Amino acid sequence: MGEKLSIDSTLKCDVLVIGAGGAGLRAAAQISELRPGTKIIALTKVVSPQKSHTTTAQGGMAAVDPKDPEDRPIFHMFDTWKGSDCSADQNVIKKVCETGWEQVVWLERHGMHFSRTEEGRIAKRPFGGHMLNFGEKKSFRACYEATRTGKGIMDTVWDESLKYGVDFIGQCIATELLFEGDRCIGAIIFRYPEGKFLAILAKATIMATGGKTRMYQVSTNCRGNTGDGLVLALNAGLPLMDLEAVQFHPTGIIGPGILASEALRGEGAILRNKDEEPFMERYAPSAKDLAPRDLISRSIITEIREGRGIFNEAHNAHHVWLDLRHLPKEVHEKKIQEIESFFRRFAGVDPEKELCPVTPTAHYQMGGIPTNEFGEVQRDNQTIVPGLFACGEAAAASLHGLNRLGTNSLLELITMGKVTGQSVVDYLEDAKGPEKIPSDAGNIVFNQFSTYLNSQGKEQFSQVRDTLRNLMMEKAGIFRSEKPLTEAIETLKELKQRAMHIKIGLTSLQTNQDLWQIWELNNLITVSMVIAQGALARKESRGAHFREDYPERRNEFNYHTLVWMPEFDKVTLGKRPIDISIFESKGERYELFDYIERKY
Repeated sequence: MGEKLSIDSTLKCDVLVIGAGGAGLRAAAQISELRPGTKIIALTKVVSPQKSHTTTAQGGMAAVDPKDPEDRPIFHMFDTWKGSDCSADQNVIKKVCETGWEQVVWLERHGMHFSRTEEGRIAKRPFGGHMLNFGEKKSFRACYEATRTGKGIMDTVWDESLKYGVDFIGQCIATELLFEGDRCIGAIIFRYPEGKFLAILAKATIMATGGKTRMYQVSTNCRGNTGDGLVLALNAGLPLMDLEAVQFHPTGIIGPGILASEALRGEGAILRNKDEEPFMERYAPSAKDLAPRDLISRSIITEIREGRGIFNEAHNAHHVWLDLRHLPKEVHEKKIQEIESFFRRFAGVDPEKELCPVTPTAHYQMGGIPTNEFGEVQRDNQTIVPGLFACGEAAAASLHGLNRLGTNSLLELITMGKVTGQSVVDYLEDAKGPEKIPSDAGNIVFNQFSTYLNSQGKEQFSQVRDTLRNLMMEKAGIFRSEKPLTEAIETLKELKQRAMHIKIGLTSLQTNQDLWQIWELNNLITVSMVIAQGALARKESRGAHFREDYPERRNEFNYHTLVWMPEFDKVTLGKRPIDISIFESKGERYELFDYIERKY
């Protein structure tokens, strides 16, 4: 290719938000409220923030109403700690669970239409792992807007961002973070329609790029969730934390993997095997179908392995049944109508009359870019990166540890989005604006794009992508062990080389879908390597990370996994202590916040 890659122009702002989903825009709204006039630029890969993945969240947002006669924040804190398999950070658990209801009120006062009870109060539904009185009985804790809770949140934070004049740049990707010494001063972005590189200089940068489970064969994630922000951090010499913790949602619709929300089981749906037996009683006698997602996903796969699953010839895959036939007509028509429409459209079944086919699907990344409880990105356990913040699914504070309870993700993106926005406001008090673009700006991305555009190889994009998806599902999925993980690491090295030799159809930078997809594929391979390395190093089973060769949780792994990989396969492992400050405070029922046994 004769065209030389270069930065076409430069923009300046106070705050750059990379990722205009729920977390990024909640941070932007907080900054705007507290510091009117702050110039904020928000980036999104899609055409509009209304296409961000947050909009697809269905079931609800956990939060304890202080007027609830039964529920208390400490019960929610305990459920989150237990649900994490004793690997979340208790300082973050306390901060988030105690402020959750404030954010429900904030959303409602800014326009969100929460579903209501007949008495006019915000309606709540039960979700897996949420209990009253430290596990005594199920809790009604998830506030919701029908089955479009994420859409309601996005409508609200987007409207607030527009009100305060946040500038949006759509159809772009952030390709490289910029630094002045140790301080982050913005990023280089690539605009897909024009095929141009822009440098955006900012006093503060927020990473809010969302999830990344598209390296798995079956995934609930939209096609743009390819771990781009995580790779930006790795390329900048920063670590990632707990990436071995990948959550599989137990009820993906057979075939496309589209989520059949936990709200269905919250309303009373029952999982059944091929004999129509309600099998969850065997695995979680108390919680049954509302056990945490990792436990139910493993239970489903166990049923399938032991011959009690159903084989679907059309999709060449096994599944179990989700039974909604017994639910009241009012529930079908008013509470879960949209989710049921997915079964009609994608599985060809009527949930009111027929059993619905479901199978575990890759859903959520518990780990991410490590931050402290204030959303400040960490270079290591003692050092933060000035000017760089992260929130939402791309970040790991860590509220979820190695396993997330349903509805805690929407809670986290709103609460930690707000906290991160506050931290940015504090940082801006003394922050200086960057003067110029660093002399080495673009070296990383120009080298990447030049390699892709100049490739004369014969590899096919779809073949490399499908090989990756099958590999990760088979060898680094719900069940893991040393031999398959070692094989996965070796195959990922081969896939990385193959991905560098994919034949590209166009060499122009403008509207080049091949270039965009190859960049995303390389990001997925990079993140997959971190997942596999972390999973191989953690020789225990904890939360969503299950090693069949080490099936028990082990105290020597009471830490977060840190992985540095500034170059592909040049891996350095480290540890971050798990915060147990609730236990150490010796307050109410503190003994329950020790490394307790996890049973449901």
